[in-house]
Amino acid sequence: MRTVTILGSTGSIGQATLDLISRREGDFAVEALTGAGNIPLLAAQAIRHRARLAVTAREDLHADLKAALAGTGIETAAGPAAVAEAAARPVDWTMAAIVGAAGLVPSLAVLRRGGTLALANKETLVAGGPLVMAEAARTGACLLPVDSEHSGLFQALRGERAEEVERLILTASGGAFRDWPLHRLREATPEQASTHPNWAMGQRITIDSASMFNKALEIIEAHVLFGLPADRIEVVIHPESLVHALVGFRDGALIAHLGAPDMRHAIGFALNHPLREALPVERLDLVRAGRLTFREPDPARYPALRLARLAMEQGGLMPAVFNAAKEAALDAFLARAIRFTQMAEIVERTLDRLSGDGRMPRLCRAGEMPGLDDILEADRLGRKEAAALAGRMTREEA
Repeated sequence: MRTVTILGSTGSIGQATLDLISRREGDFAVEALTGAGNIPLLAAQAIRHRARLAVTAREDLHADLKAALAGTGIETAAGPAAVAEAAARPVDWTMAAIVGAAGLVPSLAVLRRGGTLALANKETLVAGGPLVMAEAARTGACLLPVDSEHSGLFQALRGERAEEVERLILTASGGAFRDWPLHRLREATPEQASTHPNWAMGQRITIDSASMFNKALEIIEAHVLFGLPADRIEVVIHPESLVHALVGFRDGALIAHLGAPDMRHAIGFALNHPLREALPVERLDLVRAGRLTFREPDPARYPALRLARLAMEQGGLMPAVFNAAKEAALDAFLARAIRFTQMAEIVERTLDRLSGDGRMPRLCRAGEMPGLDDILEADRLGRKEAAALAGRMTREEA
């Protein structure tokens, strides 16, 4: 029996992971589950899966969690430090599905104990990539990507020699607004941006898909995971969402990963690695699918892709600033304080203002490793600057 912890169990990835675990009674024992504000679901999951520990990141909701689990014998805790402590508990396998940069510290806690980390939190690698990879190498931890695209790349690269890889290709659905006239994007609402044409995901990542900020983060993530420079990582629009990623080799060959748009593919691969076990997912029927189409992303529609490459060029801690500004801009859009199209504007202005700014921690020179405190400070400054820009935009609109 393998022991598992799920960080972010109440989100879409966490729920899908528990779905797979529940289908194999006796194969897994749940050590800890963590969530945030959805206390009824977190408590129900802990009871259903007989977890030893349930943690909410919200300290103000600890009493609610304790009340929901009273008499069950399940340990409870609350706060970001408690989430990190849950991640540090020794288990065989940990799913990291906490949304945003909040996932960085718990993910590092898993790697520092040398555990197996199934990473569905792309922001961890965007904000702290060099530190994360160094910790995994130092302790011998196993890091398995769970983003569908990076899982596809990982699988396509199994058994291949790194020096033979010429390029990586990430596919993108194009999100909710891929066929909208450009002039309409300015008026797009959070509700409209929260509807994905193919995937069932949480609200924030669904909006990131509409803006293509999720794919922008994935460019940086692919660079960190697989070591290729930005100019050898491509993005194509693929409306059918059946091809998840492709690897191009120096002999001109392409190896693609295909499957129905169901995150349980990537989750199940990581859960059962290095084996492939049967999964309750749709089998892809290529005849019924009919065709696979691809097109180049429109830079005017998706400025986030350019901004990700800009952050990579600036280097040092700027990818962490990029992610922080993106999260703050998304918060402002969800609060209806700014327009959909202003998110990219806020991120670009934040990068411009903080690149080389004296307030920033030292920008790491070539070969120099950023520390966790540096990364967290860059994240704080990026959020602060982006929030201030959003506030000014709100006042100007008024």
